Amino acid sequence: MHVRRTAAFPEDSIYERDLARTKANFRPLTPLTLLDRAADTYPERTAVRHGDQAWTYRTFRERCQRLAAGLAHQGVTPGDTVAVLAPNIPPLLEAHYGVPLAGAVLNALNTRLDARTIAYILQHGEAKLFIADTEFAPVVRDVLALMERPIPVIDIVDDPNVGERSGRLTYDELLAGGDADFVPYEPADDWQAIALNYTSGTTGNPKGVVYHHRGAYLNAIGNALVWDLPDAPVYLWTLPMFHCNGWCFPWTVCLKGGTHVCLRKLTEETVLGTIAAAGVTHLCGAPIVMSLIANAADALHAGIGHKVRMMTAGAAPPAAVLEAMASRGFEVTHVYGLTEVYGPATVCALQHEWVELTPTEHARLLARQGVPYPVLDGLEVADPATLDPLPHDGEQIGEILMRGHIVAKGYLKDPEATGKAFAGGWFHTGDLAVTHEDGYVEIKDRAKDIIISGGENISSIEVEGALFRHPAVLEAAVVARPDERWGEHPCAFVTLRPGHYATAEELIEHCRAVLAHYKAPRTVLFEELPKTSTGKVQKAVLRERASSL
Repeated sequence: MHVRRTAAFPEDSIYERDLARTKANFRPLTPLTLLDRAADTYPERTAVRHGDQAWTYRTFRERCQRLAAGLAHQGVTPGDTVAVLAPNIPPLLEAHYGVPLAGAVLNALNTRLDARTIAYILQHGEAKLFIADTEFAPVVRDVLALMERPIPVIDIVDDPNVGERSGRLTYDELLAGGDADFVPYEPADDWQAIALNYTSGTTGNPKGVVYHHRGAYLNAIGNALVWDLPDAPVYLWTLPMFHCNGWCFPWTVCLKGGTHVCLRKLTEETVLGTIAAAGVTHLCGAPIVMSLIANAADALHAGIGHKVRMMTAGAAPPAAVLEAMASRGFEVTHVYGLTEVYGPATVCALQHEWVELTPTEHARLLARQGVPYPVLDGLEVADPATLDPLPHDGEQIGEILMRGHIVAKGYLKDPEATGKAFAGGWFHTGDLAVTHEDGYVEIKDRAKDIIISGGENISSIEVEGALFRHPAVLEAAVVARPDERWGEHPCAFVTLRPGHYATAEELIEHCRAVLAHYKAPRTVLFEELPKTSTGKVQKAVLRERASSL
């Protein structure tokens, strides 16, 4: 940990005298300015593509401002919450600008949540207006029945052949109904909220994480810097915009004057077909999206003749998957973060000398979580009880702690959870990791996922990495199974590649050949892995299954 003291100038310092903050030299940071810059600088550049539709930055800004005016006409005022339930289509993208331009806070809803959870979120977040795509009409109907108060619904009719109406206005009518003379808002202070994102809620109700304008702006800067994002990237929306506000790329892409390519449905055909047809240069996604791309038929890759860069986050991507992506012509950047830090907050920064390594060793290094974003003030692997930093030896496991500009305001209406998460002046991630000699952090497990067998700590991620090395394994997840003798032992859940075969005994022996024997799974089950809507394996479900065996 780099220790520094806080320097406060004396009140009578010459640098404090007659040098006040004014509108000329101090402005709130907000990503809303990124749209203005793009529209002013590149008004005729394509901002959005959606199927056979396309519009310029001039039109994109006009639509966002019309949305703000329409919201105000419906009674939305500064500080209100506007909830949106939609796939990756233009209205949800426009909401990332139009809602805050109305002075309100955007709550992008997970499209796979059940009606009870959505109703809870709308009530807890005190949503003033509910904008929903007609595809989700059955869920919306159930949500409205569960609500303790009425809430106006605006229908997005993106595909007139999908779903049915639930509200009295359509999204297009909302845009048309705003006052043409409406003057959009900007935040008075960049600490004001811009977005509300709810965590997965694996136990109890989900928690509402509150983002501020300053963090959203700096996240956009950080994304562009660590990815070395070029001018006018063509960005494909495979990552859900409801997930940490699409890791905040609705704002990042506009920073570089790029094109947002919207994608309503995510399949092998739509992803690879759109990459080829639209000339996509960049996309983001969880490791499951990498697996989808890497394992797609050769014919689907045939039309892609250019290099594509992908940013992935979540659990450490298996080295075998990274190798497969490289062989397909995809350059992968690995980042790590959480909802509470606007998505990505660390990056596995490339070192020039790594290109001389073997593909396997190169992929192993790329799978690490790496170093802090330049907009993150602090990153440490420390003893969670004392907060003392641990040696950079690649061995001692501690909790990842973060602090800085891209840490959220906290949890909405939950001071106890906020205080616990920010104890000691650090955000406690709950992820266990080591720091290597070169300063790169590598996650070993979630605190709740570490397996303790016979007093020895076993990283489920390490065991999963070994399983992925077997040619028959498509997906793998490892959890603890109760063991009368050892306390618990590794239990593996595996999905095999189509057309491949392997026995449990074969996979166990494979792991024993590359790991210390006590780390190898003693139980292997073959099934499709349960996942969240963002592609994360639901290990809590697997732990229950392992406990009931």
